[in-house]
Amino acid sequence: MLIHVADVLSAEQVAQARQQLNDTDWADGKITAGHQSGQVKRNLQLPQQHPVALSLGELITTQLERHPTFISAALPARIYPPLFNRYDEGMDFGHHVDNAIRLDPLTGRYVRTDLSATLFLSDPTEYEGGELVMDQADGPKAIKLPAGDLILYPATTVHHIRPITRGQRIAAFFWVQSMVRDQGQRELLFNLDISVQQLNQSPDGDVAATAVRLTGTYHNLLRMWAEV
Repeated sequence: MLIHVADVLSAEQVAQARQQLNDTDWADGKITAGHQSGQVKRNLQLPQQHPVALSLGELITTQLERHPTFISAALPARIYPPLFNRYDEGMDFGHHVDNAIRLDPLTGRYVRTDLSATLFLSDPTEYEGGELVMDQADGPKAIKLPAGDLILYPATTVHHIRPITRGQRIAAFFWVQSMVRDQGQRELLFNLDISVQQLNQSPDGDVAATAVRLTGTYHNLLRMWAEV
């Protein structure tokens, strides 16, 4: 399931992030690639321990912890510190699957990558090409979101970045270890939680009682499945 998480960063926060990223030195994107993905990765990346990467990563993580859609969809146990990449004209990233395990350099703890996330920092009008393309059962799905928005998807997904034909694409990317490892269980909980939230917005008494029962069902399922 692909989840569009809107407005993770405000327009002002995006502008400030872009200013900081424009003033930094970028490195070859292969610095964090595995053996397979390193053969098809052609982009630039901000070094992981760069002060700008650490500062902006902390900002993004803080925003995510306050975002109800992200929390509901990911049920995060651990968030790998966000990384930052840049695609100039002619750059792309071929078909690949993200590594299953990552070592968090800030905590020294391993993160199981249940979910992958891309936070767009360039507006779609700034570049052509550069779509994040997911291989789906019903065909490829191309993603190109407004700056400040995020796409969340299972890390098991085969995906690629189309070549940039004009402009420049800048984004943050990271991984999430969920409290609920199973993708199908996470989807059930997400759909149930969204339904509960919608019911809670209604003033009707019968609907409110239904929301209470559904809330109990949600938490009982989460209690059965969550690993913390």
